[in-house]
Amino acid sequence: MNRFDRITAILIQLQSRKIVKAQDLAERFEISLRTVYRDISSLAEAGVPIIGEAGVGYSIMDGYRLPPVMFTKEEARTFITAEKLMEKFTDLSTQSQYQSAMFKIKSVLRSSEKSMVETLENHIEVRQSAKPFYGEDSNTLDILLKSITERKITKINYNSLGFQDLTERVIEPVGIYHENEYWYTIAFCHLRNNYRNFRSDRILKIELTDKDFQHKHAPLKDFLSQSWDTKNLRLIRIKIDKNKSHYIRNQKYYYGFVSETVTDDGIEMSFLSASLDAFALWYLMLATSACILEPESLKDKVRALLAQISEKLTR
Repeated sequence: MNRFDRITAILIQLQSRKIVKAQDLAERFEISLRTVYRDISSLAEAGVPIIGEAGVGYSIMDGYRLPPVMFTKEEARTFITAEKLMEKFTDLSTQSQYQSAMFKIKSVLRSSEKSMVETLENHIEVRQSAKPFYGEDSNTLDILLKSITERKITKINYNSLGFQDLTERVIEPVGIYHENEYWYTIAFCHLRNNYRNFRSDRILKIELTDKDFQHKHAPLKDFLSQSWDTKNLRLIRIKIDKNKSHYIRNQKYYYGFVSETVTDDGIEMSFLSASLDAFALWYLMLATSACILEPESLKDKVRALLAQISEKLTR
């Protein structure tokens, strides 16, 4: 990247964030801090009202705006890919807002880029096997994001795995992430007085309150980089026939799959699960082709389920 393009990119980044650190610019463009300082100085000499504060970073004075940004063909193509993903992996409210943003982006494209985008829209599809939200009118993600940005407490009705009754939770969401076809939020739960993981499709009702967060939370990446909830998890080990393992290729991730080891007589799988009851119900589908290695308490739960089933069959 030549110096002119780099300085233009720095200006765009300054406009996209409230505060930008010199170190972040140096890492993004792979330049020294001294070069960053020179580029910032060049922007200031060109009349860009940049405010710099030692130890904090750079910002642009409120009200300053560039003319509409022109996108390259490569950048325009990525918008369509992102739009297709948003259609499949977010709720209706978030989709609608993203679509509105896309209309604004498309409005500044040149004619050649607009034609290319319109053609490409018919040649990208995202297919998925699971539905991450219950109703078509779900606004779960939208409210979670509002809660995070406005630091307002959220009330939810949650259907926990393995439990029939709904519980009302008062939570302070830390962030959201997508994994194994579902959206999750890590949040401080006032009911449990600790951090918990909530799956979006099990949130049956959600409401943003006007109450401020009562706690200060670390960034989401800090939670995801550590096993912060391992004290609530139980180690489970089962062995399954090799010729049956492919039947649970995707399902195993929903029950806390960690690792597997291939042996001469089968595949040993390890799981970390927060609910032995839920795991026991799932295990019954595998029971003819698998055995439980540990814990004994899981075997007891399966035996109890089999006794209930046997009793019902004799009626």
